[in-house]
Amino acid sequence: MTRASIDLQIMWNRLLAIVEEQAQVLMRTAFSPIVRESGDLSAGVFDLQGRMLAQAVTGTPGHINTMASACVSMIQVFPVETMAPGDVYATNDPWLASGHINDVLLVAPVFLGKRPVALVSCTSHLYDLGGRGMGPDGNDVFEEGIRLPPCRLVEGGRINQLLIDIIKANSRTAISNEGDLHALIACCHVGAQRLVEMMDEFGLETLDVLADYILSTSRAGVLKAIGEVPAGSYDNRMALDGYDFEIEIKARMTIGAQGIDVDLAGSSPCSRYGINVPLNYASAYAVFGIRCIVGPEIPNNAGSLEPFRLTAPEGSILNPQDPAPVAMRHVIGQILPDLMFGCLHQALPGQVPAEGASCMWDIPLRSAPAALLGNATAFATEPTHNGGTGARPNKDGLSATAYPSGVWGSQVEITESTEPLRFWRRELRPDSGGPGKARGGLGQVLELENREGAPMLLMAAVQRMEEAARGRDGGGPGGRGVISLASGARMRGMGVQEIPSGERLVFETPGGGGFGDPFARDPDLVVTDVRRGLVSRAAAAEDYGVALDEDMTLDSAETSSLRAQRTSS
Repeated sequence: MTRASIDLQIMWNRLLAIVEEQAQVLMRTAFSPIVRESGDLSAGVFDLQGRMLAQAVTGTPGHINTMASACVSMIQVFPVETMAPGDVYATNDPWLASGHINDVLLVAPVFLGKRPVALVSCTSHLYDLGGRGMGPDGNDVFEEGIRLPPCRLVEGGRINQLLIDIIKANSRTAISNEGDLHALIACCHVGAQRLVEMMDEFGLETLDVLADYILSTSRAGVLKAIGEVPAGSYDNRMALDGYDFEIEIKARMTIGAQGIDVDLAGSSPCSRYGINVPLNYASAYAVFGIRCIVGPEIPNNAGSLEPFRLTAPEGSILNPQDPAPVAMRHVIGQILPDLMFGCLHQALPGQVPAEGASCMWDIPLRSAPAALLGNATAFATEPTHNGGTGARPNKDGLSATAYPSGVWGSQVEITESTEPLRFWRRELRPDSGGPGKARGGLGQVLELENREGAPMLLMAAVQRMEEAARGRDGGGPGGRGVISLASGARMRGMGVQEIPSGERLVFETPGGGGFGDPFARDPDLVVTDVRRGLVSRAAAAEDYGVALDEDMTLDSAETSSLRAQRTSS
């Protein structure tokens, strides 16, 4: 390795440190718990062509990979030569930014002296931007909140206060939104400041040489990784829970020397409700799923993303056209890595995880209109929680883990301190992990109520209540999700529903599928699962052929008998 390439690698690593500092600034200054506590954000540095050079590890694929294409769109509206120091541009257009109105994207130029040398960008989730709010019941995007076309949020260092006042006037969480917008601006400011400091330190006048090195090295690395996957076309399909109709998504993945092409033709048509997935968001999660298997060690940037191409017919549920409703696009979008895994499993048997819960089980809640007449506290919130991941070829799945979103589970204490809610339970859900030689990750059980006893509204939009996560190579399915009231009444997985006064809401999130024959699982591992309360004694016997004595030790004779019965049948 030459001295020049060593210097370039050091500068590349420095860029990665800068974008991570951006993300941490955004988290530390944000008002909304879903950003501050759960990391629902992204941050990155771009060259003047809008090509992403580095992205923060903290953040979600839906934000990061859509941001990678959004900067190109933004500089088409605001060419770099028209930008000035101190400018910050914003949009939340779902087809330009991150797939729904509640994600706001910022882009700001970086000036070295009087010359623009780069762009910085970030995205975060603002819980409420008016309209119907965070729920799937909108009939078009206009019902889902206020939409910002590409605009100047800050001009020459002066904040557009009128724009912020308009956003606040259309929101149930006005103060949080104002704070979050200032946090986003601070994120851009810190990124720009650190980048200029780096360029001064290394004596750089432009980022051109560094950008070319980063993008060409990353692209070459990904193409090499793709070349190690058997070429060909691989098909997969999945049935999903729907709202107005049951959903099927399909993919044909074609792997060749110049990259991977994914065609989503044949997937269900657009829904009348807000569970449709703009193509930018669909591509973000599909490509992320592939990258988890193909070249995962290569940094994510425009170079490593370039060899992956995704198409879907216009009007598909995976490519709805403006003004289709899209508020809860993650309900299907976050399932796409599982769809990609099904294709890759055919190319790389024994190397790809089973399906997981995948879709976040967030709990969008707000005060019911009738409650406000009785002087109950008005609130709007979105605690986010997760199910289990699919089992890996040689390891169990992860329980209550944010994959693929990366959005960490909301902390009970934080939610209780900011909203009139009380959580009575948050615990792992026994027997929800799909049985297998490697067991699927477990879901969790959450039980909560309005501590003032007032009714509240749930804007439900979740997956895996009807269609469980499938196991792989003989592994069993994960447990289906359940939403209910503590009194026993079942609730729907989609749509606005009222939690009556004095009732508790119970969320049971889904588990991940198992991998491999459950009867091939080491009996000692099953015994440990039973002791830890992850698997019941009944499930140990039925699913794994493992029996325990009264003292919770392995009953070797009964276990041999159970497994012999299975073999003989």
